[in-house]
Amino acid sequence: MKRKSKNHFLIVSIFFCLGLSVISSFSQEIEENHGLDEKVLNFLTSQRGKWKDLNVPRADGKVLYDLIIKNDYKRALEIGTSTGHSATWIAWALSKTGGKLITIEINETRYRKALANFERAGLSDYIDARLADAHDLVPQLEGPFDFVFIDADKDWYTNYLKLLLPKLELGGCFTVHNVLNLGYMRGVEEFLDYLRSLSNMETAINRASSSGISISYKRSISGSY
Repeated sequence: MKRKSKNHFLIVSIFFCLGLSVISSFSQEIEENHGLDEKVLNFLTSQRGKWKDLNVPRADGKVLYDLIIKNDYKRALEIGTSTGHSATWIAWALSKTGGKLITIEINETRYRKALANFERAGLSDYIDARLADAHDLVPQLEGPFDFVFIDADKDWYTNYLKLLLPKLELGGCFTVHNVLNLGYMRGVEEFLDYLRSLSNMETAINRASSSGISISYKRSISGSY
């Protein structure tokens, strides 16, 4: 009986120690996440109203953040970093899902500013920022991706869609900015017409801002492309 009691005590002690270890690790993770959240929020607050270079409005950044959190996306691609406002929202969400963002910018001045902004926001570890021409780089990217955001040359929107749909996972989300600006942005209407012709894509337009974001989910592998 004494031996059984000792064994039972030993087992209980081991599980108790393991439990404490898990709780400690979880508490540390919560503390680290809280610290990052505070840093990102402070950064975004300090930059509110200061974003130039055709960055997205704050409302649209929040839309992207919510989409990633809601769907637990982890492999994101952005075309058109500018100085990093949208990427900040995307990467912040990915810091919670365990994901990472590849973001592409063609202009070196904007690219350098974006890198500095990612550092200030504490999100550099969640972003693979690339200085490149997306026309050349996107065909080389292997994927797969589960989230794509495009805010770049509008007359190439349809081309980006054709290139990336085979690399978008089933259930993945393809989002595009400025889809309400049909009157003066050549290529947007053509893109929307092509997008709506795809039988495997379910599309809605988010109107959080006057720019608009098309949000399309890949519902099946085969379509019209």
